[in-house]
Parts: sequence; structure tokens; C-alpha cells
Amino acid sequence: MHLPFALLGIDSDNGSEFINQELMRYCRSEHITFTRGRAYKKNDGCFIEQKNYSVARRAVGYARYEGASDLKCLNELYRQLRQYTNFFQPVMKLVRKERHGAKVKKTYDAPKTPYRRLLALPGIAKAQRRQLDAQYAQLNPAQLERDITRLQQRLIRGAHTRSRACRHRPGVQPRHDTRT
Repeated sequence: MHLPFALLGIDSDNGSEFINQELMRYCRSEHITFTRGRAYKKNDGCFIEQKNYSVARRAVGYARYEGASDLKCLNELYRQLRQYTNFFQPVMKLVRKERHGAKVKKTYDAPKTPYRRLLALPGIAKAQRRQLDAQYAQLNPAQLERDITRLQQRLIRGAHTRSRACRHRPGVQPRHDTRT
């Protein structure tokens, strides 16, 4: 796992893709509290859904990727993306909302990367800080961007190749979404 702190709990969606025996077994063995969102309250996970779009979907699109080579490429892309997003992409956190009649005024804190926000927490051990600082010192944001672009292009080429192959076989529909 790539978390610089102990995972204490998982709050899951209600779908069977999230709630299954394997996940329950893992949570029990790792002493992780498992809870689930309220039924029919899709906004319970709105911050995760926002990150799914702004990070994952924007990076890999909606194509269907399959096979060992796509899995290897996706894993490498997510590794690079995780480093780029957490170390070099600042985000602003909502501090407060004030309603003035029909208008809502939102106040945000100063933009910081998740890396800087994590270092600002009082509970992070010195050894973890040193490890994060060492990892940060080894990263080159321009190289990460080039690597991310290269991996995205490899995935897209593979998806388009499979799509063309399917179109040439009678009765076979392409297995990717065209929203990319």
C-alpha cells in the first residue's frame, strides 16, 4: 500500500463491487473498520467521485482496457499519476460556506499539495517525513508529465487497435466507450 500513515477505516459505496467477502476478510485481517454509505444517497461519496473524474477519468478516459499489457501499463500510469498529483498538484480546501440570501460565499484555504498538507499534520512521524522528503527530492515533475503522456498514448493506441479489429469482424461490437 502507498499510504504514509495507517489506514484506520474504509467507508464504501453499497455496490457488490465494493462490498464482498474478499474486502471484508482484508479489513478484518488488517484491523480496518469497514462502514458503508447510506443507501440511495449517492452524494455521500461526492469528494471521491470528484477525484475519480478529475484524476482517474481525465487520465485514462472511458475506454475499456483489457489484458496483461494494459494492466501493466495502467498500474505504471497510476503510479506516475499518484506521484504527480500528490507531490505537484496543489488543491484548495473549502474552509466555510456563508449564505447571504440566495447567494453562497465560499471561503477556501491557501492552495497546497497533498504532500505539503500531510507534512503539516502533527501526527506524522519523523521517519515518515524523511521518507516523503526523500521521495519528493527524487521526483522531476516535467519527467513525470512526459511519462504520463507516453503511457496514456500507449493505452489509447491499444484500445483503438482492438476497436478497429472488432469492427472488421462481423457481429463483434467494439468493447470501449467513445467518450474519450
